[in-house]
Order: sequence, then C-alpha cells, then structure tokens
Amino acid sequence: MDHFTIATVAEQSADFRRVLWTGEHTQLVVMTIPPGGEIGEEVHDGIDQILTFVSGTGEARVSGQKKKVVAGDLVVVPSGKKHNFVNTGPNPLVLYTVYGPPEHADRVVHHTKEEADAAEEAGEDEPPTS
Repeated sequence: MDHFTIATVAEQSADFRRVLWTGEHTQLVVMTIPPGGEIGEEVHDGIDQILTFVSGTGEARVSGQKKKVVAGDLVVVPSGKKHNFVNTGPNPLVLYTVYGPPEHADRVVHHTKEEADAAEEAGEDEPPTS
C-alpha cells in the first residue's frame, strides 16, 4: 500500500513536478508553481485531470473560462480541454493532481518548468506502457 499525507507531501516539494505514484489507469503528481509562473497552456487528449490546490493563490484557465483558485479548491479538466494554471500570488502555488490515464514517466522529478518542457520535447517524459 502507498500512503501519502498529500497536503504535507505537496508542501514539502519545491519541485515544479514530482510524480509520486503511477498505476495502470491513474497517476498522482505534486506541483509547485513559483510566483509569476504557470503550468503552461496545454491540452491532454484522452486524459482527464483533477487538480487540488494546497496553498498559494492562482488563476485557473480552462476552455476560455477564468477562475481564482486558493487552498482547498479543486478543478476538473476533461480530456481535450485547453487549460493553464497561473500563480498570481507572492508565494508558491502548490497543488496535487491526478491524471487518468497517466501522463508522465513514473517517479520522474522535474525541478523547474524549463526542465519539464525540455524533457517533454525530447520524448523523455512518456508514461509507462502496459
């Protein structure tokens, strides 16, 4: 059994993206977006995403709609929807997210957005295949 005190784990990770667990159908990831930073506009075809915010303040942008997000908020991004999450506050925006099916390589850690983007472009951040 894998067990996480997820808010604590997320708060303790300064990494842009850290994959905590990958299953056959879902994946658990914690993210920390620095002040002024963002996840980056993207679309996941065939993948649903659920994001839960642990601390900080930000803006969710999903399918042309914008909504402020704070600790305790949860945002659902259905497959195929354009989305981005921007840190609008003075402190890191910390969250955990569940992808279904997995989106990233198992147990991968990307310290910065630039590192994550480079890994994706190089094809080094692919989810495991069955």
